[in-house]
Amino acid sequence: MTPDCSLQAKHNFNTLCLTFLGSWTIQVEPCALPDIAQFFTPQTKAISFNTKHLLEWDSRFLVELSRITEIAENHAIPVDTQGLPSGVRKLLQLTLKKNLAPPDNTLNNPGILAEIGMHVIELWKQSIEMLSFTGEILLSYIRFFTGRARFLKKDLSFFLYNCGPQALPIVALISFLVGFTLAFIGAVQLKMFGADVYVANLVGLAMTREMGPMMAAIIMAGRTGASYAAQLGTMQVNEEVDALQTMGINPLDFLVLPRLTALIIMMPLLAICADFIGILGGFFIGCLSLDISPVLYYEQTINAIHLNHFLVGMIKSVVFGYLVAFCGCLKGMHCGRSADAVGKATTSAVVTAIVLIVITDAGFTFFFNVIGI
Repeated sequence: MTPDCSLQAKHNFNTLCLTFLGSWTIQVEPCALPDIAQFFTPQTKAISFNTKHLLEWDSRFLVELSRITEIAENHAIPVDTQGLPSGVRKLLQLTLKKNLAPPDNTLNNPGILAEIGMHVIELWKQSIEMLSFTGEILLSYIRFFTGRARFLKKDLSFFLYNCGPQALPIVALISFLVGFTLAFIGAVQLKMFGADVYVANLVGLAMTREMGPMMAAIIMAGRTGASYAAQLGTMQVNEEVDALQTMGINPLDFLVLPRLTALIIMMPLLAICADFIGILGGFFIGCLSLDISPVLYYEQTINAIHLNHFLVGMIKSVVFGYLVAFCGCLKGMHCGRSADAVGKATTSAVVTAIVLIVITDAGFTFFFNVIGI
């Protein structure tokens, strides 16, 4: 039978001596230990230990010693550990160092320069990741045009339908409201100069060159780009991408290529629809609020819009479609193996796509103005 454990307290002048008896292990049934603080007196200046009758010990003994040490510290009474076994003293010192060490806030508050450095490093890593993925996509299209890429034609048809007809209602609604709002805001200012009729010019140019392609792209980033990231991320979690590689199928050809191609094809068509529906929204404001005749509004719009304006919008929409699909597929293919990682990949895909769309649009606008288009 394993001996019981007990603790005795006795005052020796100004020192409280604690004597440990028996086996202090987790196998021994816990005994009722006295409250050490009740033995403290105004004359108690130190605590010492006597372990001559200690038969065996383990982590339970260390826990009790830590408790006693903590109580002594709360009463500002020093503890003399010389009476403890050498192994216990070393472990107790490690425990005390851990408890007394000040909290390390360097990781939580790294400083402004450190944060800037970490963001720069992360941006560099993401840039390298994007360039690498761009190269892989280029190789995939080379295999496609040489007849060596393997993917299902029904997948391409499905994604074309998903990116086109299924996305048209939400694109149409937002574009109509954007044209409606542009006309209303423009009318407020143009009325001051008696130039109400030029609302048609404002809406027509804004929708064909800027707002039509951009709004369609932003909508598709939140709708289709997020969908791509979630689908591919879930496939990563379920190890379906690994299964394709095991079967000798290139995941980029099979999964990314049809998605990317579908969105590049459908985005210009969506942009054209957004242009016309946005102009229709401006038409309602012009005719109903500004009392512009439908024929005059139509003529003003036709005179304001030229083929090069549609061409600018089409070029932008193709690039925007690529960026949306690229970000969705990139984040999905590089997703982690957890549900949390899928959520982060989806969010990152949408945010990255929108940021790239705005930056690219600004670059295109500057470039086309420089060359006079």
